[in-house]
Order: sequence, then structure tokens, then C-alpha cells
Amino acid sequence: MKLATALSERADLQKKISELSVRLKNNAKVQDGEQPSEKPEELMTELDGALNRLEELIRRINRTNNETRRGEETITDLIARRDCLKQRIRILRDFLDSASEKVSRYSKSEILVHSTVAVADIQKQVDAFSKKLRETDELIQELNWLTELL
Repeated sequence: MKLATALSERADLQKKISELSVRLKNNAKVQDGEQPSEKPEELMTELDGALNRLEELIRRINRTNNETRRGEETITDLIARRDCLKQRIRILRDFLDSASEKVSRYSKSEILVHSTVAVADIQKQVDAFSKKLRETDELIQELNWLTELL
């Protein structure tokens, strides 16, 4: 099984587990004399199976990510870089939104507000980080499709 296939199965299992949780809650109580729509015991058995499979996949995915290398970096290293790039870009974009926001003045007596940074320069940095993010994500995706799950 390819790593990408395992990642897809993991996502499906996570959705299924979430749905089973809701179904369990919906069938936790009934009015006197009524039956639940689904048997909680059967739902819990299905939940156990899904969680056991998820645990196995997570272990294998993590092992694969830790042992698969592209040059000096593992997939885990690339994922850490990607996650930090996403956070950096999000923070800088929020900052740029604030820095470039126009403040309307209704009269000349109102306080004049100026940006504290060169917005264009920071936007160039965001663009460079965005490019690096795309390249990192593409590399991770390539490795996911080429790597066999351990």
C-alpha cells in the first residue's frame, strides 16, 4: 500500500469515527417504551474496529514518515517545515491586512495613521514563503505517492 493511500484511508476513518460518535450520542437515551434507532453495542463494536485500524495506520504512517528520506530530510521534517510555513504565511497575511488597511479621516483634525512597515516588502516575503510552501507540499505529495507504507 502506498503512503498516500494510507493517508486517504486514515482521513476516511477519522470521519467515520466522528460519525460513530454522533450516532452513539443520538442513541444513548430513549423515551420509556421506545427502542433506539441503532443498537449502541453494535455501534461501539464498529467504533472499536475503526479505532484499532486507525491506530495501526497512524503507527505505520508515522514510522514511514520517520524513515523515508529525500536527501538529508525525512517526510516528518518536510511536514514540520510545511506546517510552520503555513502558520508563518497566515500570521504575515493577517499582519499585512492590518498594516495596509485604509483609515478614513473625516476631517483634518483627526489623527493621521501610518503603517509601521513597508507593506510591499513584506508582501514579497509572503510570496516567497508561499512559493516555498507549494514546493514543499509538492515534494511531500510526490513522496506520498512513491513510498510504500512500512
